[in-house]
Amino acid sequence: MSTPLVHTLVVTAHADPRSLTHHIATEVGRTAGGWGTVEIADLATQGFDPRFSAEDRATYLGLGDIPADVASEQARLDRATDVVLVFPVYWWSMPALLKGWIDRVFINGWAFDHDPSKGIRPQLGKLTTHVVPVAASDQGLYDRHGYEKAMRTQIEHGLVEYCGSPLGVSTFVYDSEDPSGDLRTNRVGRVLGELEAEYQRRYGPLDHVMTPAES
Repeated sequence: MSTPLVHTLVVTAHADPRSLTHHIATEVGRTAGGWGTVEIADLATQGFDPRFSAEDRATYLGLGDIPADVASEQARLDRATDVVLVFPVYWWSMPALLKGWIDRVFINGWAFDHDPSKGIRPQLGKLTTHVVPVAASDQGLYDRHGYEKAMRTQIEHGLVEYCGSPLGVSTFVYDSEDPSGDLRTNRVGRVLGELEAEYQRRYGPLDHVMTPAES
């Protein structure tokens, strides 16, 4: 049996499996699964160590071997056509666990190359990145203070573009702690609708998704 051409890695970082973040990550996986295979990277459950150590610094400088846990995460990403980051917003940014995952995994020599004579050479052109921040506050507050714009600059430009990864869906989910079931359903449905439209645009309708044997 051939392997589907589309493989999605959903990365989440939330300690509570009952959270809206986990619910969205699960539903994102189900939606993306219509186009191929899906892997969920639950960083909290797997116990990923986000601390950037002296060993990580040596690896970044090309003076040491890549730590085993970092190499494992890079292999996950190498297998993927798409990565979806689903995370709660903590203090107008991503959780330390996810930030540390990015710090340790998206390093020189893998996510980009630094050449003293040619500058930065992005390396993730084959990996599309989707971003779904889950915020407790309402959109009005983010608009008034420029929080969404600041986060988009940080993540979309400072990470995704810097590494040369095409940007797919990037959408905020607001009022995550609102108890209204209908509102939660509508917000999650909007995210899934945007993701489905993006996959259809890039990979075609479900009945036209090709495997490597067919391409």
